[in-house]
Amino acid sequence: MSTSVQHILDTFDELPEPEKRALVAEIMRRTAKLEFPPLTDADLALAAEELFLELDKREARDE
Repeated sequence: MSTSVQHILDTFDELPEPEKRALVAEIMRRTAKLEFPPLTDADLALAAEELFLELDKREARDE
């Protein structure tokens, strides 16, 4: 993940809940128009692994 994307995500985390919902709705509206290639099993496995690693980091930080 690039530093620009990480900065956007960090900024998103700081937003109040109503602004988060508004931003998510706008991103969904914009991405609905994009064409994505089909995901492979390897793509899905990698995304799941990254997600679980991030969740593990957050749980360890919150303990």
